[in-house]
Amino acid sequence: MLLKLTKFNLTNQIIKRMSSSFTNEIELKRINQVALITLNRPKQLNSLNLPMAKQMFTYLDEIQKDDSIKAVVVKGAGETAFCAGGDVKTIREECLNGQQNKAVEFFRNEYKLDYKIANFPKPYLALINGVTMGGGVGLSVHGKYRIATEKTLFAMPETAIGFIADVGGTHFLPRLKGNIGLYLALTGNRLKGEDVKRTGIATHFVKTTNLPAFEQKLYESNNLSYESIDEILSNFSENVEGEYDSHNIAKIFDAKKSLEQIIESLESDGSEWAKQQLKLLSKMSPTSLKLTMKQLELGANLTLKEAFELEYQLCLRFTSFKSDFLEGVRCVLVDRGDTPKWNPPTIDKVDEKLVNWFFNPQSSDLKLDLPYNSKL
Repeated sequence: MLLKLTKFNLTNQIIKRMSSSFTNEIELKRINQVALITLNRPKQLNSLNLPMAKQMFTYLDEIQKDDSIKAVVVKGAGETAFCAGGDVKTIREECLNGQQNKAVEFFRNEYKLDYKIANFPKPYLALINGVTMGGGVGLSVHGKYRIATEKTLFAMPETAIGFIADVGGTHFLPRLKGNIGLYLALTGNRLKGEDVKRTGIATHFVKTTNLPAFEQKLYESNNLSYESIDEILSNFSENVEGEYDSHNIAKIFDAKKSLEQIIESLESDGSEWAKQQLKLLSKMSPTSLKLTMKQLELGANLTLKEAFELEYQLCLRFTSFKSDFLEGVRCVLVDRGDTPKWNPPTIDKVDEKLVNWFFNPQSSDLKLDLPYNSKL
C-alpha cells in the first residue's frame, strides 16, 4: 500500500518567520516518520540559491525539534539531477553589480546549512540520483547516508570556473584514499555510478529501479533508527566490487608535491591517461589550481569547522575583486563555450603574494561564526 504524501504542517511561527522568503523551489512533505525535502528547480538542475538555503536550514531546524520525525530524506526533482551546484551565475551578476553583500550572504547561509547537515542528530539520507556537483555535494557528502545510483554524476568542477573546491572540499577531499580528492579537485574529473561508491563519496549504491521500493520501505517503517535504516539499505543496496581505476593517481597526485611537480610527473608518464589530465589542467584557472593545492594541503589537518571557516574567507576574497571566478562563470554558464582569459594565463605567472593574500583572514565582522559545539 502506498503511503500518501502530505504537506508538512508548519507552525504559525515558522510561516511568519519565512513569509518574506518562502519559495516553492524547495518542498517539504511528511511521510509517516520521515521528512522528505525535495530540491525543486529541475530546469536549473536543482541548483541551490539563497532562498532555498535559508528555507532548508529552517526546515532542518524544525525537524530537529520534532521528536515524532525520525529521519530526513533529501532528493532532487526530475530525473536528471540531485543538485548541480550553487547558483554561481546569480552570484557573478551580484558581484558585477556591486552587490557583493548578497554574494556574501549566500555563502554564509550555504556554509551554515552544510554545517547543520554535518551535525544533524537524526538520520540524514541524500539520494544523489543524477548530477551532483558543487553545492549539491555540500548537501549530501556531510550527511550520514549518501545513496548513489547508476545515474549519479559527481564532480567538483570549480577550477574550471576560477574558483576553489568549496562546500567542505577542504575537509573531505584530502581524506579520500589514494590522493583521489586532490585529483578530482584539480582536474574537475567526473565520477559516475558505482565509482562514486568505490571512492567512498557515496555510502551505498542502489539501482534506480529499486529506489521507489527502498523509499516506500523507509516511509512505511514505524520504528525508524540508524539500525533499522542500515537494515533496509542492506536489503536494497548493491555490493560494489573492485577498486576505482585510479591509474597512477596516488603516485602522481601526491599531496606532498607542488603543482609544477604534478605536471612534470604527468608529462613523464606519457600515457594517454596522463595526456588527458594535462589537457584538462591546461584549461583550468592557474590561480585556482594554486589555491586549491594549498587549500587541500591545509585541509588535511583541519576540523570541518575550521575548514568551513577557511573556505568562507576564500569565498569572500573571490567576491571582493575582479577574479578569475567572474571570467570562468561567464564562459561556462553565460557565454557558453567561450574560452576564458585567465589572469594570469599560466601557472608560472601566478604570484605567490596573491595566493597568500587569499589565505589571510579578513575583518572579524565577516567571520562565519559557526557553533562551537560540534561532533566534528
